[in-house]
Amino acid sequence: MKKRFKNTDPNAPLLYPDHPLPKSRRDFIRQGLMTGAAGVLGPGILGLFANPNQAYAALAGDIASLRDGCGITVQGAGKIPFICFDLAGGANIAGSNVLVGQQGGQEDFISTAGYSKMGLPGDMVPGITNPGTGVSEFIDRTMGLLFHSDSAFGRGIREKASVGALSNVDGAVIPARSDNDTGNNPHNPMYGIWRAGADGELLTLIGSRSSESGGNSMSPPMLMDTSVRPTKVDRPSDVTGMVDTGKLVGMLDQADVVNVMESIARISEQKMAAQNIGTVSRDEVIRDMVNCGYIKSADLADRYGNPATLDPASDPDIVGASGIFSSTEFNDNEFQKTASVMKMVVNGFAGAGTVTMGGFDYHTGDRSTGETRDLRAGRCMGACIEYAHRVGVPLFLYVFSDGSVASNGMIDDSMDGRGKGVWTGDNSSTAASFFLVYNPSGRPGMTGAVPGRQVGWFSANGSVNTSSSPAANNPNLLVETVVMNYMALHGEQNNFSAAFPSQGLGNSAMRDSLTVFQSIVSGVI
Repeated sequence: MKKRFKNTDPNAPLLYPDHPLPKSRRDFIRQGLMTGAAGVLGPGILGLFANPNQAYAALAGDIASLRDGCGITVQGAGKIPFICFDLAGGANIAGSNVLVGQQGGQEDFISTAGYSKMGLPGDMVPGITNPGTGVSEFIDRTMGLLFHSDSAFGRGIREKASVGALSNVDGAVIPARSDNDTGNNPHNPMYGIWRAGADGELLTLIGSRSSESGGNSMSPPMLMDTSVRPTKVDRPSDVTGMVDTGKLVGMLDQADVVNVMESIARISEQKMAAQNIGTVSRDEVIRDMVNCGYIKSADLADRYGNPATLDPASDPDIVGASGIFSSTEFNDNEFQKTASVMKMVVNGFAGAGTVTMGGFDYHTGDRSTGETRDLRAGRCMGACIEYAHRVGVPLFLYVFSDGSVASNGMIDDSMDGRGKGVWTGDNSSTAASFFLVYNPSGRPGMTGAVPGRQVGWFSANGSVNTSSSPAANNPNLLVETVVMNYMALHGEQNNFSAAFPSQGLGNSAMRDSLTVFQSIVSGVI
């Protein structure tokens, strides 16, 4: 009999005799040999405000009124915060995590053999009903989008996101093939989200990897713009090190620093007005440069002079007795990475962010290794949803992976294996992506154009029907489908062709058939 691996620790590396030795940084991440390093910053007395917009000192009215003229943005671009999870290595998403079905949607069930291929034994398939209740015990409807009741993603999300948060969540799954074990899949939608209007107060895009996309998978080349290349953020110190408010902060308290900078701005304005030097155009240029310099300095000290404004480790909604993560949990690098990205994006400091998690090439001949890694990924997803709920802003959460895995039907009866099928090899035909939308005002309304919260479908045998949607066999069009649905949440889907002239989703009627939800915001959030 084949010897089973016993490495169930989610940080254990994955090495296989039929895979080449890792050579690139991407290979190391995919096989779990490298994660985002992190350093813990202890919370202090300044970490009293959950929402940094509430922690700002009161910038004087005359100075605040000049911010717009100096190009200072207070609330980012007013778009829905966007976070994507790049699960490097080929994670299972379809069936055992998010339910998938045939042409009628998630509840148009595929065959028992098809679900077995997705790691679900015959006695755990979603089509089975309890004779006493007449309903399936293997369907979890908590998030609108249907998960398997024993989904590791689902269990993790429910651990970290409250019932109140999840009651305002819905989503969709997109059956879509992609190559296994490679970062060359153009999966990452970050540049498309920026082109759709997302931006932040401090940064436009962030990602937990130093790559062109900010993640493991690449971005579609036709969307890339190096002027907004994602800034690496994978630990609290990356966040707190982004703003230098100068030596005045520390010598004086935050309010005094703001007052000093405001006074300098007023004096400079008075002097420039009194001098009335010669050429108007030159005068105006000098005045703007000098005055805006001081106004920006005052604004910087006002908004970021308090270290707790940016530090995820000092945010009581993130870490601590009432936080999403306990102080002990926050020693986990993946939780620190997630907290750092969500702190920046949810609060509008960055427009969109990628969290890359490695080690999802988990066809180790058991089920337990994959379950523990999926569970931790689910906790990270749930943390993002719960944080958006606490801050009170909407969130678009997108999850994808390079390829997928399949089972041959053998069962892992260990505690962590949970009686499910072992992952025995890579299989791109079982691949899918999904997204969740949190709306503070209530669960998003569906357009009715997409049957059963599923864009495209699987064949009865458990393989992606590659003609079921433009995204089904083309990662570039998968990205466009996600971006178009993001724009639709703002009521801006009619602007898609103008924003993406070379788009491949067809005419407006075709795009409407791919649009899952109605608009949840209009104008600035």
